[in-house]
Amino acid sequence: MPVRRVSQLMTEWVGRLGFVWVEGQVAQLTRRPGQRTAFLTLRDTSADMSLTVTCSVALLDGPAAGIAEGAHVVVHARPQLYAARGTLSLAADQIRQVGVGELLAQLERLRGVLAAEGVFAAARKRPLPFLPRVVGVVCGRASAAERDVVENGRRRWPAVRFRVEEVAVQGPNAVTEVNAAIARLDADAEVDVIVVTRGGGSLEDLLPFSNEAMVRAVAACRTPVVSAIGHEADTPLLDLVADVRASTPTDAAKKVVPDVVEETERVATLRRRNLAAVRALLERESTALRAVRSRPCLADPLTMLEPRAGEVAALRQRARRVVVASLDRAGDNLSHTRARVTALSPAATLERGYAVLQDGAGQVVRRAGDVGTGDVLRARLAEGELTVAVSDVSGAVG
Repeated sequence: MPVRRVSQLMTEWVGRLGFVWVEGQVAQLTRRPGQRTAFLTLRDTSADMSLTVTCSVALLDGPAAGIAEGAHVVVHARPQLYAARGTLSLAADQIRQVGVGELLAQLERLRGVLAAEGVFAAARKRPLPFLPRVVGVVCGRASAAERDVVENGRRRWPAVRFRVEEVAVQGPNAVTEVNAAIARLDADAEVDVIVVTRGGGSLEDLLPFSNEAMVRAVAACRTPVVSAIGHEADTPLLDLVADVRASTPTDAAKKVVPDVVEETERVATLRRRNLAAVRALLERESTALRAVRSRPCLADPLTMLEPRAGEVAALRQRARRVVVASLDRAGDNLSHTRARVTALSPAATLERGYAVLQDGAGQVVRRAGDVGTGDVLRARLAEGELTVAVSDVSGAVG
């Protein structure tokens, strides 16, 4: 299929789309003298895409009067494909500027979406460094906000260094330039904190700082970001995603850079407090040590030992007496027991002249009838034994 045929088919297909409503930001407005057609570049700030829009000069001088570059508009237009060049454009018959109410409603819807994703969550916010080496500043070219941040920062801490990125802070190129500057500073290892700042302005002027692409770029930063946009009443979405929000550029310098005078005085105060605390501790310990040394047990240690020594000696004597008395009683009991045992033993009986007769089986003979004539018995005496023969048995009970 030849190129002309492809171009013709594309033109026919685009022509069948009809009229559409398109929303965007006016990035460029061109009106040439003597021509009845004006050209606009309509830009999508979130996607960094644009389309050319053609309209009559009468439309800009009439219903769309007052529209300038940077304005947010909605266009009622018919898509057209210029076959000779293969370019797509929009032929507009209506152009309406987006009102403040609609802008606020769009911002509120975007705020809800980002909040639901956790982009504004406090858990993801990072603390600022106490004393940054290099402070990155994203600001307008030769702006008062830059002077406020840099001059107040150096006045508070003269040794601090600044890396300034001057960009467009309003208009169609603001989002792209600010995002690029933030990315460069975030990639710099020396930059410890990034300040995004600009002075006050209308809602339309501050719209780039509520752009979704910029909000997500700041959320993805590894370096802490401070937002100092406009005045206290201005609340772009950048304030919600930044790690710290400053009400003004001057306030941003105070939050980022410590005051050398205040810190010096704070160090001096802490040194005085530490010295006073150490002195108080030493005084308390010295007083306690003197009190301990003045006690009798340490002033004269023998004062407590001597009475205890007498008590120990008395207890030893009492213990000795008790032991001796116990031994004496035990000896007497033993003697008495031995005497009783001796008196009751067969040996004592034998000592008195008695003898114990035993038969051949070793049994004690108690009655005369237990032996017969001629039996041989053993007589056990107190000292020694005798063997006797029975020659006569008398008094036996048959």
